[in-house]
Amino acid sequence: MTEKPEIKVAILDLYDGIANEGMRGFQDILKRYRTKHDLNLSYQIFDVRRKCEMADLNFDIYISSGGPGNPLETEGTEWEKKYFNLVNKLEDHNLSNNSNKKHVFFVCHSFQLMCRYYKLGDINMRRSPSFGVLPVNKTELGLSEPLFDGLVEPFFAVDSRSWQVINPDEKRFKELGMQLVAIEKERPHVDLPRAMTAIRYNDYFFATQFHPEADAGGMKGMLLREEKKQEVISEHGEVKYKEMLERLDDPDKITHTQHTLIPNFLDMAVESVLGVV
Repeated sequence: MTEKPEIKVAILDLYDGIANEGMRGFQDILKRYRTKHDLNLSYQIFDVRRKCEMADLNFDIYISSGGPGNPLETEGTEWEKKYFNLVNKLEDHNLSNNSNKKHVFFVCHSFQLMCRYYKLGDINMRRSPSFGVLPVNKTELGLSEPLFDGLVEPFFAVDSRSWQVINPDEKRFKELGMQLVAIEKERPHVDLPRAMTAIRYNDYFFATQFHPEADAGGMKGMLLREEKKQEVISEHGEVKYKEMLERLDDPDKITHTQHTLIPNFLDMAVESVLGVV
């Protein structure tokens, strides 16, 4: 019996030691995917910001997490130098004649860092934090984005951020061959630009401002904690709080997104490693 080829995943943890649901979400998706497809898949977590740990090129697939804080003020830090050094190496690898391309999925804080890296728009602090189960609108290009296969328009995802990337630089997008595939929901009563929420940087790099790894159970547990409940009600009101809980109970919303988007990404990435899924 031939041994199954190993698929190695690096999870870049940008949470800087703060408690979060994201890291568990990524691991749950990978474990479920490994079982479903009967793969020899392993993953390793790198504590990027707190311990300055960084993956090398010996992984097949990379997932870069969300995290706290201002995405502008860490420029030049040791961990960030290592982070973009890896990004550069991955880009070079994918541009070379290597057949096993390396796929990367960037989430939330990582999305903002990459938008800064590529100079794709303005990064600033939101007037108030965005938090909850919110609709995501596909752009025209997003309607044919393969990672969105199986997701309706609009689809729902967990949003949790104080920062945003707005005013896409269309000239820059065109110059780099990048595609804006999703944007924030339209708010007709608010005279503010809509934030970018998903970008295809190239054939192998994809990023979301929202959290496709979030699961309903973890999110609900967090919202039911008294401290979080009061925080959400004071920030967004009781009606919004109840709406969040209702949306979490709907299997067609974030549960469906969690079971669709990153697994679609893994399908493409694994196919690149093995030749088939």
